[in-house]
Amino acid sequence: MPGLIFYYQPECHLCDEAKALLHAAGLAGAYRKVDISGVPELLMRYEIHVPVLQREDDQAELYWPFSERELAVFVKAGG
Repeated sequence: MPGLIFYYQPECHLCDEAKALLHAAGLAGAYRKVDISGVPELLMRYEIHVPVLQREDDQAELYWPFSERELAVFVKAGG
């Protein structure tokens, strides 16, 4: 399984929903969280799109909303 990056902002209910889905899918320890709020480049790229999950191997991105099935396909496609 590829490494995953979870782009989020604090106080984001959609980010909380996505994080809960990641945990329900058994991916609790499989991603690292990146708070975009203090990084201008990331804010410009993701501000209206968070949460976003990115595979580290090929930088493919999965934008919210996504289902558990879409998440499984995304993760399986990497690596």
